[in-house]
Amino acid sequence: MKRKTALTIAGSDCSGGAGIQADIKTMSAHGVYGMSVITALTAQNTLGVQEVFPIPVTMVEKQLDAIFCDIVPNAVKTGMLYSGEIIQTIANRLEHYQVANLVVDPVMISTSGYRLIDENAIDAMKQYLFPLASLITPNIPEAMALSGICIQDEQDMMQAARLISQQYNCFVLCKGGHRTSDANDLLCYNDWFDWLCSKRMDNPNTHGTGCTLSSAIASNLAKGYGMQEAVRRAKQYITGALGAQLELGKGNGPLDHLFDIHTD
Repeated sequence: MKRKTALTIAGSDCSGGAGIQADIKTMSAHGVYGMSVITALTAQNTLGVQEVFPIPVTMVEKQLDAIFCDIVPNAVKTGMLYSGEIIQTIANRLEHYQVANLVVDPVMISTSGYRLIDENAIDAMKQYLFPLASLITPNIPEAMALSGICIQDEQDMMQAARLISQQYNCFVLCKGGHRTSDANDLLCYNDWFDWLCSKRMDNPNTHGTGCTLSSAIASNLAKGYGMQEAVRRAKQYITGALGAQLELGKGNGPLDHLFDIHTD
């Protein structure tokens, strides 16, 4: 049976709530065949990140070549990439393989406050990876770092998203998860805006939400949906995964990625 395919390029979360583990679960939940390129190993759980061990750049490159020489993905998402050297290598290979449907989640700091990239990585993302992106999905702190705009309200979100979109000629999804009054996200392309409005869900377990959302978008793009519909479907999926109210771990627990396909 022929099936659409998607690739995640990200770090490994041994607790399964974020990173490639969350991505693969999300892709499977969408009926998409998921593949992975691991950029770093992490020791982490619902209480936070304890350690990060980057994968050698040559091994990252060999993983990419192994995938693209055999099962070519219909969409690609990137998450935690750790270093500028790894980012540049990934960008070079993705450009070489003329990747379409690239969703870039500019992961910088974990929910628990652990820095997940080195000092050179942000500049490398801007220079090498963002110009290849179909969509960039910053949360509010990341959008502030990328745009230089202090985001305090919806107008600030629009200004920051527009600036990032115009600079890299791609869609930008500015995620509103850090807002206290709602969970409204903003999809932007240059001067076009689409607010995806939703109520803030009463669920403290949000570990891996950003990874899961970007993977859901990539899965929907792989299935042939346009950007606006892919993002809307991904947002609905996140709402369902949060609404399942999974309770695991002693800290900020994971979503229920398979909330819609459980069997007794």
